[in-house]
Amino acid sequence: MCRAATAAILTLAGLLIAAGAVHAADPERGRELYEARCTGCHSIDANRVGPMHRGVFGRKAGSVADFTYSPAVKASAIVWNDATLDRWLAGPQKLIPGQRMNFTVGQPEDRADIIAYLKSDAAR
Repeated sequence: MCRAATAAILTLAGLLIAAGAVHAADPERGRELYEARCTGCHSIDANRVGPMHRGVFGRKAGSVADFTYSPAVKASAIVWNDATLDRWLAGPQKLIPGQRMNFTVGQPEDRADIIAYLKSDAAR
């Protein structure tokens, strides 16, 4: 790609972000959201009502040792990544019918920030 095209793309991306058309995910805000919304059932390092989240990226759903998953989650073929976590947080029952988590994160920006936190070194 030529320099002019690359510069134009970067300029356009910057304008979209500044205009709010594209959300630049913020892992620090994601940590705050995680602590406020998720820690009632989850922990980064320990299984609780829900499974621990350390190392969730690239992990097959239903595979954390010593956690009792619903049969639906255990039987799923889902591997956690940006897209699957976004769909899960937007509507767990839609992604895996019969699962037991009944909490959703409605705002796409909030989901992106929580996912950015889970991807960050702090949660790996």
